[in-house]
Amino acid sequence: MFILNENEPTELAVYLREKNWLEENETINSIAKPGEGNMNYVLRIVTTKHSFIIKQSRGYVEKYPQVLAPANRVLTEGAFYTKIAADFDVQAAMPKIIAIDEANNLILLEDLGKSNDFTFLYDLEEKIQEKELHQLVVYLNGLHQNFQKEIIDEELSNSAMRALNYEHIFEFPYRDDTGFDLNTVQKGLQEIAMPYKNDVELKLKIESLGSLYLSKGKYLLHGDFYPGSWLKTENGIKIIDPEFCFYGLREFDLAVFIAHLYLTQQEKSKIAYIKNNYLYFSELNSEILNGFIGTEIMRRLIGLAQLPLKMDLETKANLLTFARTLILK
Repeated sequence: MFILNENEPTELAVYLREKNWLEENETINSIAKPGEGNMNYVLRIVTTKHSFIIKQSRGYVEKYPQVLAPANRVLTEGAFYTKIAADFDVQAAMPKIIAIDEANNLILLEDLGKSNDFTFLYDLEEKIQEKELHQLVVYLNGLHQNFQKEIIDEELSNSAMRALNYEHIFEFPYRDDTGFDLNTVQKGLQEIAMPYKNDVELKLKIESLGSLYLSKGKYLLHGDFYPGSWLKTENGIKIIDPEFCFYGLREFDLAVFIAHLYLTQQEKSKIAYIKNNYLYFSELNSEILNGFIGTEIMRRLIGLAQLPLKMDLETKANLLTFARTLILK
């Protein structure tokens, strides 16, 4: 298997030529990581003729090598990009797929150029603009409406990745035997988390929400619609990293979206904007939606997938109380 490595440019050039992804007279000018990704190994390749993104998945999470993950997950991402290419508006909000190498769990994507993701929102000093919020809602409207199925099948079921996500959203945060001391994140956080880890009523409801997450649905979801998957580019917001995509309940994408507006302390008017401009909001199940919002808030505060969140302990405690209320009511 070819292993992608920014420190081996000669081997990379040979591989790219073997795949006919580099022309004979085309050479590599630079290799660099476009950002600090969580799941996969990603490089930006600039050649004498153009630039592109190359992405490889391995049998573990790139940021947390001790966490195992499906080695071929990037192929599902490639299949997602291939599918959404049929819709101009949805495609326009994402990078184009250039090539897929199934044998090496590797894909080539359009380079969106100089960009930054929206994780700067976790500093709690900046607000998302309404025009940016509009682009995000328009994207979800198109994705959920234009790729829905009449008959539920196995396409993009992404079962292994959902099983991984299920553990980190619906199980890990509520276990006290993980060996992960939340006080290493923020002093006092472990003590605040313990009542939720011992809350039988809460955990029963979360278990039922987890079952809904694992169920099949007729709507194509991005699956990880949060600020780390939104890029601010010269051509507006672009959406990336759909490796957790699947056909499921629309409520899940909306819930993750809204949960991170709460986590980044956005104004209530921004959340109201989503509810007013997501075209199918009246069709959603509010109990399921609120439950998913609550579980996303909780897992980001007391789970393994921590955010670079500059938030004091009291605010986190209040958010956890709010999240529990959303889940149980």
